[in-house]
Amino acid sequence: MTAITAEAMAERIGSEWLSDWVLLDQARITAFADATDDHQFIHVDPVAAAATPFGGTIAHGFLLLSLLPRLAASSGMSAVSGARMEINYGGNRVRFVRPVRSGSRIRGRFTLMALDQKRPGQWQQTITYAVEVDGSDQPALIAEWISQIFT
Repeated sequence: MTAITAEAMAERIGSEWLSDWVLLDQARITAFADATDDHQFIHVDPVAAAATPFGGTIAHGFLLLSLLPRLAASSGMSAVSGARMEINYGGNRVRFVRPVRSGSRIRGRFTLMALDQKRPGQWQQTITYAVEVDGSDQPALIAEWISQIFT
């Protein structure tokens, strides 16, 4: 990840980055179910899930959200130089558009929408985020994510 000044980053508003593809296999889905205690059958029981309109197990929507940092890290998106830390501030317009079947490959598409200085040494970054599914023309998730960056 290349580090650039906050001012240079602000000049990249509207720029887009794509992450590497990531496999969402059943082991990852089950591990997420264990971590969150969300063992709904559509996520962890292939036999019962096969009888649903999904035709098999699907990833948790919150698993897709939780992969945002992993996907962003492989996107080549620049970071603000001198950042001491970056924290999640919140999300807008989060929508789970379509399910992601176990065994699918996903990637993130990131677009920088805003980078505003809130006070000296504190920046607020807004990025639109879409989770794309290999072989589909419709994203699985769309969201607008807000981070606070402290330099």
